[in-house]
Amino acid sequence: MINFENRYFQKVPFSDEQAKQFLRPASHDFKIAQDSDIPDVIFKFSYDSLIKIGIALIAKNGYKVRSVAGHHVKILEKLGQLLQYEDVVILGNKMRQERNANLYKGQFFVGEKASSEYLSFVGKVFKKTKEKGFI
Repeated sequence: MINFENRYFQKVPFSDEQAKQFLRPASHDFKIAQDSDIPDVIFKFSYDSLIKIGIALIAKNGYKVRSVAGHHVKILEKLGQLLQYEDVVILGNKMRQERNANLYKGQFFVGEKASSEYLSFVGKVFKKTKEKGFI
């Protein structure tokens, strides 16, 4: 059983339809990433999509993510556990760290190859989400 820590998650009885609604923005962001040829846009929307997939699956399990320091780490951790897909934690945290370096330090600019790899990875996360019956 997955432990949803009170500091990061609040128990909320979401209906199946409400939980599915959380996936719509994730799909929307993924489509933006797929349709772009600008590496920074592909990266940003791939990362946002990944986080939103996590929020949706957490909601499907009856929890709302609290907006506190470290919540993206916890979203990625829970998403990896729910999908039983360790790459989510590894690659997701790499994406998070690179996003933070760009956002807070102005140090990271994603290239074409990396953005393409991240987009492909998020596509695999969507596929696993479907395979596990979450969508």
